[in-house]
Order: sequence, then C-alpha cells, then structure tokens
Amino acid sequence: MSTEPIDNPLPKPKIGDYRRHLLVCTGPRCTEDGQSQALFDSLGDKFKAAGLNAGDLRVKRSRVSCFAACKGGPIVCVQPDGTWYYNVTPDNMDRIIDQHLCKGEPVDDLVFHQAKQD
Repeated sequence: MSTEPIDNPLPKPKIGDYRRHLLVCTGPRCTEDGQSQALFDSLGDKFKAAGLNAGDLRVKRSRVSCFAACKGGPIVCVQPDGTWYYNVTPDNMDRIIDQHLCKGEPVDDLVFHQAKQD
C-alpha cells in the first residue's frame, strides 16, 4: 500500500467557519403543506436579525430530505449539539434561535431527542 499522496484533479471544497449546523427536514411527510420549506426559507432573515449569519456564532443551515422521524414536524436538528426539535413553528423557531443558537441553552419543551454528551 502506497503512502504517497494521490494526485486529485478536483479542487477541495471550502466552507466558512461556523459554530452550529441547523438541519431542517423538508421531506413531504414531515409536513404536508410546505411548512418545513417555508421555515427553511425564513432562516436567512432570522439568522441575520439575530447576528447568526457571520462571526463567532455563525450557524450554517441545510435542508434534509428525511430524518425518518415523520411525526410532529417541522423537525430540526442542531449539530454538533445533537439536539432534535419537533413542532418547529415560526414562533418556536424564534425561541430556538434566541435560547439555543444565541445563548447555548436548549428549549427543553420542544426537544424530542438529545444525543448523549461525552
């Protein structure tokens, strides 16, 4: 087995630094009326207003097609914290932004799963 680096013609992708990654399920079974996509679409303005679009608290956001947790949507997951939220209405998203993404404290009444912390 060679230990020589492999010549790779593809450029290495680059992603700006971020503190947390918010994953939003936008699959058709999470919500039937497009609420999840509308929630995702609203995040740019919400993050900018909260100062989460740049700097030390920057949050990256991504759509996910299915978490296989199809009840109580919209569903979002905050990584690397491993915190899973259900019933993420626009008002509840505002609470998650303020309390969890800005201040680092999960919104306990919306959490349906928390990954084990080492």
